[in-house]
Amino acid sequence: MDSLEIFTEKLLVELDSFPVESLKPDTNYRQLPEWSSMHVLIIIAFCETEYGITVTGEDLRGCSTLRDLHNLLLTRQ
Repeated sequence: MDSLEIFTEKLLVELDSFPVESLKPDTNYRQLPEWSSMHVLIIIAFCETEYGITVTGEDLRGCSTLRDLHNLLLTRQ
């Protein structure tokens, strides 16, 4: 599993509609104006493709920051 910084950089590539400066590891991404349900699907696909880890919409409801998401993936390695 990548470090939090590398994970964040990789995910930012996928979430290209987010300004880089607005999305940091402890930013509540669901409160950003750019956030939409499409991003949930992008994150689910990213986790599966990049790390081979399955996450669900329910899992993502329990995460509000990239740090939360990274920690979730660490528990599923």
